[in-house]
Amino acid sequence: MRTRFKRRQRFGRFIIPALSVACLSYFGFHVWHGSFGLNSASALEVRRVELAQRLDEVSEQRETLERRVKLMSDGSIEADMLDERARLMLDVIREDEIVYFN
Repeated sequence: MRTRFKRRQRFGRFIIPALSVACLSYFGFHVWHGSFGLNSASALEVRRVELAQRLDEVSEQRETLERRVKLMSDGSIEADMLDERARLMLDVIREDEIVYFN
């Protein structure tokens, strides 16, 4: 009885390492250059700082508006607050007055 041994092809033993290198290269590239990769981490940090500053500004404006609303809505409107809002919204002044707006 004779047996024939199949001769292994040379490129067959390089298929799995080549696929492994290709996969590692693909994922490695996206770790570095992806939208949440290492390069964009610094840009995301800069954006976070900008948004934190904007949040502080908006919070301060909100507190100012809340204080003004509280003065007008506690049952009795302050006369000077009503006068100020009427002058600002309607551009109403007397002839003998000079008004400076901040």
